[in-house]
Amino acid sequence: MPEFHRIEELPQRVGGETVVVRGWVMTTRSSGKIAFVALRDGTGYLQAVLSKKDVSAAAWDAFGKLTQETSVEVTGTVRADARAPGGVELTASDLVILGPSVDFPITPKEHGTAFLFEHRHLWLRSRRQVAIARVRHEVIQAIRDFFYERHFVLVDTPILTGSIGEAAGHLFAVEYFDLGTAYLAQTGQLYVEAAAAALGKVYCFGPTFRAEKSKTRRHLTEFWMVEPEVAWNDSDANMRLQEEFVCYIVARCLERRNTELAELERDTAPLERVRPPFPRISYTDAVAKLTALGSDMAWGRDLGGDEETLLARQYDRPVMVFNYPRAVKAFYMKENPADRRTVLNNDMLAPEGYGEIIGGSQREDDYDRLLARIREEQLPEEAYGWYLDLRKYGTFVHSGFGLGVERTVAWICGIPHIREAIAFPRTLYKLWP
Repeated sequence: MPEFHRIEELPQRVGGETVVVRGWVMTTRSSGKIAFVALRDGTGYLQAVLSKKDVSAAAWDAFGKLTQETSVEVTGTVRADARAPGGVELTASDLVILGPSVDFPITPKEHGTAFLFEHRHLWLRSRRQVAIARVRHEVIQAIRDFFYERHFVLVDTPILTGSIGEAAGHLFAVEYFDLGTAYLAQTGQLYVEAAAAALGKVYCFGPTFRAEKSKTRRHLTEFWMVEPEVAWNDSDANMRLQEEFVCYIVARCLERRNTELAELERDTAPLERVRPPFPRISYTDAVAKLTALGSDMAWGRDLGGDEETLLARQYDRPVMVFNYPRAVKAFYMKENPADRRTVLNNDMLAPEGYGEIIGGSQREDDYDRLLARIREEQLPEEAYGWYLDLRKYGTFVHSGFGLGVERTVAWICGIPHIREAIAFPRTLYKLWP
């Protein structure tokens, strides 16, 4: 096809130069002799203006056939207009329909959430969803840049695995040839622990799967998680890394995605307060605080969504809750030598009711204690032989954490439900489109 210009390039094309733009029609209006077409092309938004006396009869006839989401090619010249999106407008000399759109189902009227998710493949085109997607893109790029700048090495971990990180009841199982049952990975953590012994500072980044039958606004069955692992980091150093990491991501979005955040009507004041140091509170003190606030939370239970929200409301930035009871946490977490009822771990709770965005811990580096925990959890020892080897051949203090991308995106965007934070969400009742 002949060359064309992206809308994002047009501010540099102001003047007499003729440009060709391809995109999709959002809206049209006409006063009889002057017509206006609002276009989008994925890089920006543009208004094209057609004068009946200045365009061909074919172009004017084509305008009359335009409907929502018709794909078009518009030729014209760019002029500056401070009121227009991107600061420019297109004075059109020609318009050609490339692909008609008949009865586009998502009209400008209000639609229910169920209807919109049934048409998710089309709903993605809306201004709101485009803004969310661009913030997500920035979050992911910031994640990669953060670790690259700090000399971490990306390690790709398997999605099909025989070694699990959490309870088997929360996993999707598949038959794996003659080797029995495999699971869709809920974490790459065990594998990056092995890689940390080779490379020192590593991370994995990919889709993870949880078979929990949860219907809350914070849960998906398939989501993306980034998991760094660092040799010689203890739990305290692990929390410092988390703090630096989250501050970096939020600052990056404020700097580069202010237009999208404005489109989402996001109040950025809470995000601007995301600066170190983050408050830290022990699980034991958190239980006492929650009780004082009227919660029925009891020591020994894991924090639920309501408790996380109530606790996070007491702070103006993310709060880290550390040293949870051993009984409610995973087998690989290091026992707290100061209180053997607890482990050296932490959760980071985002403010404004968004709950846990990070879970991390120092890992158990003692062979005998780790083996005892595996047996206690009645996990198959043969599946963890390789994992135990890490404690036989040069064991070392190490820590890591996992950050859920969708929860982080939902928080930064200020959207109420996690399912809008990924293009095609997978939930208990959603497997298509």
